[in-house]
Amino acid sequence: MAINLDELDSDQQIAATAPRGPVAILAGAGTGKTRTITYRIAHLIDQGFVSPNRVMAVTFTKRAAGEMAHRLRLMGIGGVQARTFHAAAMRQLAYFWPQVAGNLKWKLLDNKFPLVGRAARAVGVDSSTESVRDLLGEIEWAKARLVSPEQYVDYVADRATPIPAPKVADIYRRYEDFKISPDGMLLDFDDLLLHVAGAIENSLAISEEFREQYRTFVVDEYQDVTPLQQRVLDAWLGERDDITVVGDANQTIYSFTGASPDYLLNFSRKYPHATLVKLQRDYRSTPEITRLANTVISFATGRAAGTRLELEGMRPSGPQPTFDSYEDEPSEARGVARRVKELLAQGIPASEIAVLYRINAQSATFEQALSDEGIVYQVRGGEEFFKRAEVRQAISQLVRISQREKLPEDLIGPQIHTLVKAALIPLGLTEQEPEGAQARERWQSMNALVDLAEELGHATPDLDLHGLLQQLHQRAEAKHPPTMQGVTLASLHAAKGLEWDAVFLVGLTDGSLPISHAIKAGDEAIEEERRLFYVGVTRAREYLFHSWAYARQEGGRASRKRTRFLDGIVAEAKPVHPPQRGKRYTHCKSCNAVLLEPSEKAAGRCSQCPPTMDEAVFETLRQWRSIVSREQNVPAYVVFSDATLCAIAENMPRNEQELLSISGVGPVKVERYGQDILDTIAQFC
Repeated sequence: MAINLDELDSDQQIAATAPRGPVAILAGAGTGKTRTITYRIAHLIDQGFVSPNRVMAVTFTKRAAGEMAHRLRLMGIGGVQARTFHAAAMRQLAYFWPQVAGNLKWKLLDNKFPLVGRAARAVGVDSSTESVRDLLGEIEWAKARLVSPEQYVDYVADRATPIPAPKVADIYRRYEDFKISPDGMLLDFDDLLLHVAGAIENSLAISEEFREQYRTFVVDEYQDVTPLQQRVLDAWLGERDDITVVGDANQTIYSFTGASPDYLLNFSRKYPHATLVKLQRDYRSTPEITRLANTVISFATGRAAGTRLELEGMRPSGPQPTFDSYEDEPSEARGVARRVKELLAQGIPASEIAVLYRINAQSATFEQALSDEGIVYQVRGGEEFFKRAEVRQAISQLVRISQREKLPEDLIGPQIHTLVKAALIPLGLTEQEPEGAQARERWQSMNALVDLAEELGHATPDLDLHGLLQQLHQRAEAKHPPTMQGVTLASLHAAKGLEWDAVFLVGLTDGSLPISHAIKAGDEAIEEERRLFYVGVTRAREYLFHSWAYARQEGGRASRKRTRFLDGIVAEAKPVHPPQRGKRYTHCKSCNAVLLEPSEKAAGRCSQCPPTMDEAVFETLRQWRSIVSREQNVPAYVVFSDATLCAIAENMPRNEQELLSISGVGPVKVERYGQDILDTIAQFC
């Protein structure tokens, strides 16, 4: 195995080749953190510092774990354990449990809702779906913070709780009691971590066996570690310090789950000899987008603002981000759908366009608007790819083929997709995409499965059908779907870790972003919402659109305010009016808002948007107008208004036809002044 470090930039190389021991990689959005830590693992293995099966890489999602394992396989490295905290803990607990609890049985409780509801009813508290969901979230937060039922009331003295704290503590206590029965124990996902940490902390035999097995640890998204997860990590490490962490305090957006950026911010205090590397070259976004992102986060305050990263956009220059206001949500959704249609017409794939919002309930209006425009979309967080009926049917077909037929030996590796494609033709996979939304979605799912088979085949040259089915199963378990050809609708939280060519950040009003309960909670919660906005901005590669609506329904009262996170960044635009059939509108050339004032129509832009004219041209035209007005003994504005002269200076017309296209210039004025105007402009061309 040969690792080509020349594929990394200088900062990434420092991180990848740092000596064994504590390393903290402060990686901004789009700076290649996954690539860097993958190369670090590969370099440590290549140099003989550690063997693959002695490495544990911990991520926060199954998808991220699957992506890391896939990248390592592409580099010829197998055996590294890339798992989430909970997946790693469940595997370890299953192995060590007999040493801890003997014959006592345990079972994973993957649905806590019924038990929490039962505990709420026992205390006489409302057990409606919303109430139980809030209580469940509070219990999960407490366990992530290592707060027991007995400690809860004192711990949350300054925290807003869904119901009075003593009631929460009572429900929390009963919930824990309900999990114990004569037949064994029910363990929720947090219990897995607690029991693993306890086993390693309290049993010398278990700790020695575990620490002999795992020598090197890599932790991704370290800004989102909870106290419970840090306790597990400390137990894994013991007195050792062979750990690499990577994170960005600017992207701390999960405090509501108990996560804290403090472990990242205090890493160099815990390990004074640690190597600290900053990755700030953003290979994802254009300079225009990174400048906006830097400005957004520059207003941040509080603990998570401790390690400021200044992104440097490495892509070629692109269009400026836009900011549109609308009178109501349906108008906003229609405006976004029209913009999406324009992008599709420019050749941008639907899979490279995303509409991001604060809460999932906001998606319905945009789903309707996209449907009305005939645009295929997928809601992230909706039905999982591998659970779709057509995907299950397709995989079942492949299983049947693997069981009953001897397959050609040449249909492996890079050619495995040929076999998959042939198998799916009887199920409706045609060469051309069909008409109709449902038929199109079914076709796209099967086509995505073929593309995935081709990708996996190139990654594993000897991959046969049995191996492909195994990898598909692993990706289904990891919730790691292939890319689909549809516009993505997703919440800002669900978009973390993803990126698109074009991103629409919608519903940007106070009460939505920052969300209303964060405004009530105070500065720290509001700052988390600012970081969530920053995460949204940094999802975009080239096109970034912002929008908000002043009313919820058409004709409703315009009571909303634009998000405070745009204050000091961009002037507030006038609402973009929904189009009326048969009526022509003049739009601002800078922000695309509908122009209503005559002066704005003449200038071709909003009064808030700065002019793009050459000042020398404008002043020369004003001097010419002054001479003409004196000669004709008329006020200067009768010749041309300032707004019209400004528009002429911005557009620099080359002939009378182009001059006529400027608002405020009609045939009479072209006949009187046209040649003089063109001659004046010509000296600047």
